[in-house]
Amino acid sequence: MKNLIKTENLKKFFTTEAGELQVLKGINLSIMEGEMVGIVGASGVGKSTLLHIIGAIDKPTSGNVFYNNTDIFSLDRNSIASFRNKTIGFVFQFHHLLPEFTAFENVMMPGLIKISSIPNAFGKGSKRSTYKEIVERAERLLEEMGLSERKRHRPGELSGGEQQRVAVARALILEPKIVLADEPTGNLDAATGEELFNIFINLNKEKGITFVIVTHNESLSKRCHRVLKMVDGRIAEWNLTLTNKRH
Repeated sequence: MKNLIKTENLKKFFTTEAGELQVLKGINLSIMEGEMVGIVGASGVGKSTLLHIIGAIDKPTSGNVFYNNTDIFSLDRNSIASFRNKTIGFVFQFHHLLPEFTAFENVMMPGLIKISSIPNAFGKGSKRSTYKEIVERAERLLEEMGLSERKRHRPGELSGGEQQRVAVARALILEPKIVLADEPTGNLDAATGEELFNIFINLNKEKGITFVIVTHNESLSKRCHRVLKMVDGRIAEWNLTLTNKRH
């Protein structure tokens, strides 16, 4: 497998009234293409902060994040935003669906934002053809998520599990290389959480999408290829799970 992500001495500090709060204290890790990596640890150890920096949502205080040998934080702001849009899909504990739009429209939204920024130099028909591709992709993803008959429903008309599957489809609409998931099953019951995790596993196996998943659910994390345990802003250990024996 090819190395996809590498971090070097990643640190994140915040200044508070009580003084400097050190959240990440020198994180060095590598994630390969096609891996499923779980991140576990107690609340407040820096799991979500690490995920946000890997996803270029937040910047580190110091250190580097490389994607395919490109230091993403050496890029300008617009280039970082473009990279994030094309390369990374996000799934959060709270689905963050737009309540006034249907499931279908929510899934399409990242694609619509992308094509709205296509320069006129791309040609008169470019946006039209790209819009058609986004529509077809959204239709296919909702079908894969078992939501074809629910696509015209708004989020308030969907169950928690259905809303989270819509969020997963939205994360996949631009065909990212990696999906970062922050407690994606945290608001779901055990059975629905298991169902969602099975979707991740199938996407990983069938499409080769890399997943990095922050979770408190140890039984689910053990189904990842590797599990990273964080303690006090540092990586305490890497655990190779039994999943690897099947590869």
